[in-house]
Amino acid sequence: MRRFILVLALAAAVGAPAPSPAQTTIQTQPIDPFGQEVTLTEQPIVFTAGTGEWDTALETLTEAFKSVKQYLDKAGLKAVGPAMTIYTAIDDVSFNFQAAIPVAAPPKAAPTGDILTGTSPAGKALKFVHRGSFDAMTQTYDTISHHVDEKQISTQELLIEEYITDLVTAPADKLVINIFVPLN
Repeated sequence: MRRFILVLALAAAVGAPAPSPAQTTIQTQPIDPFGQEVTLTEQPIVFTAGTGEWDTALETLTEAFKSVKQYLDKAGLKAVGPAMTIYTAIDDVSFNFQAAIPVAAPPKAAPTGDILTGTSPAGKALKFVHRGSFDAMTQTYDTISHHVDEKQISTQELLIEEYITDLVTAPADKLVINIFVPLN
């Protein structure tokens, strides 16, 4: 069974040790789901893929989303849901990602350059919510990691962050992010 280790990578990225479960508190609201099982529906996405390092993750993702939004504007396409980062590989120092925005249908003409089209992940996943800064997500991921380990839940090597607030324009400490952990 795969152990969920993302929090260690995030803790290393911000130069802080991962807090113990007793030290971990995450900012939530009573309506926020914690480990709620949901079914993700496949949807068309426009995205750019890349690699980043944890110490500059926010900047890397922000630039990637700016590129995707610029393409959507130029192509006359509208987002039909929140932007999302699909983490496809993770280690202690770096990550591979897709910065994606859902659209009603793929563009008629295939994009060129770094912009691609595809579909979002589908299937059963656990849903968690993070409220606060991007850097404070270490605590959220630590709490998720402990939950997954305690419940002995088998997960895919994939993570999805769905940005309820705009990652590019929202105040840095006011982010609201749905985190999906796809299940095996």
